[in-house]
Amino acid sequence: MPYHSGFRPGLFDGQTIFIPGGGGGLGRCIAHELASLGARVILAGRSMQKLERSRDEITADGGTVLGCYTAELRDEAAVVELVQHILLRHGLVDGLVNAAGGQFPAKLEDLSLNGWNAVLHNNLTSYFLVAREIYRQCMRERGGSIVNIGADWVDGMPGMAHNGAARAGLSNFTCSAATEWGRNGVRVNCVIPGFIATTGLDRYPEKDWDSIRRVNTLVPLGRHGNAAEISAMVVFLMSEMAAYITGADFRVDGGIHNGAGSFVFVPGAPRNVRAFDGFHRDERPKMLD
Repeated sequence: MPYHSGFRPGLFDGQTIFIPGGGGGLGRCIAHELASLGARVILAGRSMQKLERSRDEITADGGTVLGCYTAELRDEAAVVELVQHILLRHGLVDGLVNAAGGQFPAKLEDLSLNGWNAVLHNNLTSYFLVAREIYRQCMRERGGSIVNIGADWVDGMPGMAHNGAARAGLSNFTCSAATEWGRNGVRVNCVIPGFIATTGLDRYPEKDWDSIRRVNTLVPLGRHGNAAEISAMVVFLMSEMAAYITGADFRVDGGIHNGAGSFVFVPGAPRNVRAFDGFHRDERPKMLD
């Protein structure tokens, strides 16, 4: 069974899209959907094993993966070289989906400087370096679309303040890049997922699993999201239909930022709430079983 996308077949025919983080989680799903719509995708990340798994899945489903690359995306020289190599080997790039990153829970009082810097470099510096080099080496002369995958930082992120700081910076970088690069036909947007049921949830400490399971009580729609619902927003922003959209954050979070109730309103049980399960190879986290 192929990817069940809501977008028209061939939407990205003839386009090449680079996806750092395409080996797992949201990046893997996004790569699958873009490839199913005709894009030639290029994947990068830390684990060649994960990248090759995505490549083999996409190829088996009839899509095209031009290459898989491991690189230290937090290192400027490595990113410059990687983008040079990709452009020389595969030609010009039409789109970039920045989906690499990583974080861990820690209270501020327990957080080391190394831990703080690691998450800022993972979730902000690497995004800047990849976007800058794609712009410098390719998109400045021909335009394109960039989508960053962020996180909701607006009310702070107690227990992961280092991640909150990085994601706030990413949203601001998105706005600045959209303004600086707009006259050259480059659109830059940021997608902010809510609590999404990917296997990444299983990496949180087991002591936190019950709290993550109960997140659905805080969501107006009463459930966790899935990877295909994030991918759908990314695909729209990458497409020609979003030609007049740039410099914006887009929450895909079931409304959790508004809360599910108040002191005068108690929500009932979810009714008529449906998910969009478009990703035919999706994997549910064990913690939600």
